[in-house]
Amino acid sequence: METENVNTTVSKLRPSPSPVSHFCFTASQIWLRIVAAGTSIAAACLMFNSRQSKVLFGTDLDARYTYNPSFKFFTIMNVVASVLSLLSLLPVFSLGRKFSNPVNYFFLFIHDLILTSLMVGGFGAAAAIAQVGKYGNNHAGWMPICDNFGKFCHKVMASLILSFLSTICYLLLTVISANKAREVSD
Repeated sequence: METENVNTTVSKLRPSPSPVSHFCFTASQIWLRIVAAGTSIAAACLMFNSRQSKVLFGTDLDARYTYNPSFKFFTIMNVVASVLSLLSLLPVFSLGRKFSNPVNYFFLFIHDLILTSLMVGGFGAAAAIAQVGKYGNNHAGWMPICDNFGKFCHKVMASLILSFLSTICYLLLTVISANKAREVSD
């Protein structure tokens, strides 16, 4: 009986979030998810269209994203992140209701954390290969290819920039979701 009184007293003392802060949370979640989805899908489209053929020394040479597993992973992660970002708008809208379950904020945080981790991994892998493509590696005997495949390299660089912006949006979403989950659990 005493524990019930203590729990009801504690819940009465817990301040409810102000409507303005809840609106800002929902609006920032929606805006960042749409921007992240847009930049992710744009990065993936650039990678899908990044190919260039050239004849060097009488030999046809191709540069395509499908020739490198890191670029494939990067492209697939951008598509997956874009789709999951758009699908995650549904829980965000349901959290916007007044009587939503506070535990869902934690699940939204976990979702954002996983997406951020996957995007950072894909971005890092693609950036490492892009750096080797641009500058080569004299110690390993790898020649730079961007001197000969400039169009391909420019598309990959633009895709990396868009993906970096998307990764920043996911990082911000993770921080916002973690903060909201912490506020609700207190």
